[in-house]
Amino acid sequence: MSMLKEVERVVHEAEAQLADGTWELTSTDAVLARQTAAALDTAVGPADAHWALPRIERLAALREALAALAMTVARTHGHLAWFLADASSHLAPVLHWRALDAPGNRTFGAVLPTGDELADAEAAIRLLATTLTRAGHDA
Repeated sequence: MSMLKEVERVVHEAEAQLADGTWELTSTDAVLARQTAAALDTAVGPADAHWALPRIERLAALREALAALAMTVARTHGHLAWFLADASSHLAPVLHWRALDAPGNRTFGAVLPTGDELADAEAAIRLLATTLTRAGHDA
C-alpha cells in the first residue's frame, strides 16, 4: 500500500479521535502541532514546484520532514506522539532510499525511488502538515 494511503488511514483515525473527544490537544500540543506543520511545509514545498527539483533535493527534503516528525515525537507524549510515530513508521521507507548511483551496488540496501514513490511520500507529508495545522488551530 502506498505511504499516502497509510498516512490517510492514520489521519482519519486522528480526526475521529479529535471529533469524538477521545483526543483533546493540550495548548502545548497545539503549539507543537503548528510548529511541526510549519517545518513539514518548509521541508516539502508545494507539489507544483517540488516535483521539478532533482531527486537528491527531493530526498533531502523528505528526510528533513522525517527529522521534524522525530523531533516532535521526542518532545511530547500521548496522542500527538502516538499519531506522529504511527505516521512516521509508514514513511520509514524514505530512510532506505538513495539519490546517487552506486558502483558495484554496495548500498547497504538503499534503493533509488521512482518519481511516483517520491511524489507519494511528499503527498503524505503534505497531508500530515494540513492535518497538524488544522488540529493546532482547532485546539
